[in-house]
Parts: sequence; structure tokens; C-alpha cells
Amino acid sequence: MTGYRDPIDIYLLRVLHTLLVEGSVTRTAVRLNQSQPAISAALKRLRDIIGDPLLVRSRSGMVPTERGAALLEPTMIALHEISRIAMQQTPFDPASSLRRFRVGSPDYLNILLVPTLVERFRRAAPNAALELHPLSPDSHFEAGLEEGQFDLVIGNWPDPPARLHRRDLFTDDVVCLVGRAHKLAGRALTEADYLAAAHVAPTPYSSMQRGPIDTHLGRARLKRHVAVMVPYFSLAPSLVAKTDLMFTTTRRFATYHARILPLAILESPIDFPPVHYYVLWHARSHLSAEIQWLIALIAGAV
Repeated sequence: MTGYRDPIDIYLLRVLHTLLVEGSVTRTAVRLNQSQPAISAALKRLRDIIGDPLLVRSRSGMVPTERGAALLEPTMIALHEISRIAMQQTPFDPASSLRRFRVGSPDYLNILLVPTLVERFRRAAPNAALELHPLSPDSHFEAGLEEGQFDLVIGNWPDPPARLHRRDLFTDDVVCLVGRAHKLAGRALTEADYLAAAHVAPTPYSSMQRGPIDTHLGRARLKRHVAVMVPYFSLAPSLVAKTDLMFTTTRRFATYHARILPLAILESPIDFPPVHYYVLWHARSHLSAEIQWLIALIAGAV
């Protein structure tokens, strides 16, 4: 009598998950430090066991079948649970940590979040390092999280990638910011006023995601006149204070700058949905006590 053998072992499970994520035998081989023939043989075994091609060729490369796509989340969960069983993680001590943490964040949060975050970080982890990286149109933050370029990313996209883990930080409403000398200051804005005004807008900080303002306007089939685009969110208030430009932003951001610049806050005539801010991280670091500590620190600073 031969011993029982599971049809899918941990190695095949890891190969399956990586293939579904990468959509490439070559990239899977590189990530798992295996040869291409070994990965191809593992894929053949998986196809035989599961009874499905799992990946098929398309014009843009290999894509999962319906069955393959349905297996992505179960394999990820299974690998996480196996890691939890195998991992003997010592309690994380921020005070003695030497880790370098990397956080991707749009610059509009700098003045609202960074001073408090850095103060608390330095107090709790004086020997660790914190890197805050700006997000630009060339930033592929999802790939950056997966590849370890970022530990965390802070964002407010209306549709964040479902594959990433998420913790909500806060919600804010949308207002309009103009200079105190602007012809519309001190009056109730109409939709016609808003659409006819000259607007300043930040350059999108992700090539993969539109911001919440443009996303809502596009869905409502409304078009505003963007006269000036700036690379940094924090430049807009100074421009608005000296020009006829209007800036659509969140109330917290507007309130802060209206205290120090000659600006007026106007209620938006467009029914923009609330803007949700959150922190994102990849499954690869979900079980890390260090990362969970930093997430809690950011949430507390907000």
C-alpha cells in the first residue's frame, strides 16, 4: 500500500499563485528562482490536477481562465495561512527597530499628515528610518507595493485595486477655493458659475487612476475649464490667492490654507461624493508586525 500524497503541495500552490499574478512562465520562474522548464512542468501538472488550462494566450500575453481567476484569492489565502503556521515571528519593538520604511503619498497630505506622523515616528522608533515618496503620473503604485518599492501607499482613488489590503483613514467633503478678491467670493456658486470658471488642477499622480474630482465630473458628463495644471497639489492655494483661478479640493486642505492666505471657501454647487482617504498595502506584507505597526501609527496621526 502506498502512502497518501496530496495532489497539490505547497510548491505547486506557490507556482499557481505566482502564475496567476504574473501571467507569465518566464516572470514566474524569475520570481521563484526556478527554471522555465520546471515552471512549465508544474503548470502542466496543475492543469492535469485541476482539469482546466488556468492560463491561456491572448494578444497581450497570457491571461487567467475563469477558473484560474477564481483560484487567485483562495491560493493567496492558503499561502498566507501556511506562512502563519511556519513563521515564528518575534514581537516587534519599534524602539530597537533599524528598519527603513517606505511610504508613497500624494503631496496634498504633506501639510496635514507628515509633521504629526514624523513626530510620532521619531518618538517611537528613533533608530528606524522613514522615507516618504511622492506619487507621480509615472508611479505604478500597485507594482511598487508588490515589488517592495513601497511598504504602504496613501491614496484617495474612487476605485482602489481590490487585490490590495486597505485601512480607511478619514473622509472629507469637497469645497471650492478662490482668492478673496475673486468675483465669485462671498456668493453662492451655481453649477454654471463653476463650469465657466477658470480652474487650477493638479497633474494626476497616477497614470492608472483618475482623481475623485475628475472621476465624478466624467461620470456626470460635466466638463470644467482647467486653465492651469500644476505638478504639486500644495502650489494651488498660492496661485488661487493671486489670480482668478478656482481650486476644487477637500475642506480640511482648504481650511488650513484659508487661515494663512487671502482665500475664500465656497460650497460646491456640484454634488461631489465625499473623498475617502485610506492606506493600501500588498498581501506580501500583510502579516508583518512592523507594517501593521506603521499602519496604526499613520491612522493615529490622521
